[in-house]
Amino acid sequence: MDTHFFDRATALTADGAGRWQGRTDAAYANMVGPYGGITAATALQAICQHPDRLGDPVSLTVNFCAALTDGAFDVSARAVRTNRSTQHWVIEIQQGGETVLTATALTAVRRETWGSQDEPAPRVLSPNAIGKPNMAAPVEWVKRYDIRMVEGAIPRVWDGTGEHSRTTLWVRDEPPRALDFPSLAALCDVFFPRVWLRRATRVPAGTVSMTVYFHVGTAELAAVGEGWLLGQAQASVMRNGYFDQRGQLWSQAGALLATTHQVVYYKE
Repeated sequence: MDTHFFDRATALTADGAGRWQGRTDAAYANMVGPYGGITAATALQAICQHPDRLGDPVSLTVNFCAALTDGAFDVSARAVRTNRSTQHWVIEIQQGGETVLTATALTAVRRETWGSQDEPAPRVLSPNAIGKPNMAAPVEWVKRYDIRMVEGAIPRVWDGTGEHSRTTLWVRDEPPRALDFPSLAALCDVFFPRVWLRRATRVPAGTVSMTVYFHVGTAELAAVGEGWLLGQAQASVMRNGYFDQRGQLWSQAGALLATTHQVVYYKE
């Protein structure tokens, strides 16, 4: 079987203790550089491949210092502290001798406890009922996902009449791929800029910082397999050139898999 687009794009070659080399992939090209979600996934991949990793990812925060350019890059990951059941990480991606991304992460050995999910999945039509989209993908990376909009699609007319910033959608890798932590991190970034929807005006925008909180372990992700995820994202405030974005991803069975928060820069 051919290597999946995602696995090819996040492939890392070991280059000494805690260091790897990667390369951008045209399959995930964005308007400038690669899709941010694939870069975040690559940073997490370094931890997932690290021989000293303890437990599963619980949180990941990536700061996009500059856009990657096409070509090779270097990744470093080191555990700055390891406790009995938790481990704290620092990750950096460099290209051409300059830092383009910094990240921190927490991994942990999860244990069974009492639990509750107070954020239910929205009740919406199934992905089969919605059907495949008939719009052309605006950039290459969008082709790597099967995205089926429930509400809040990219405006068809840029006339400044937007009324809200909420998008709800079904999504999975295209072609389908079994879910893991790096791919879940990437999926948290599939939402287009909230300012486009709220203003119905296409202005330059780019994520500056993105955090993902993982609410499940390896076994729960394995149960999702190649299934659909239901995602929802909305902004709280847009002001002085920055807006936030909060989002959730549920399994088709209704389990909340991850929540995400972003700070996004935009121009007038």
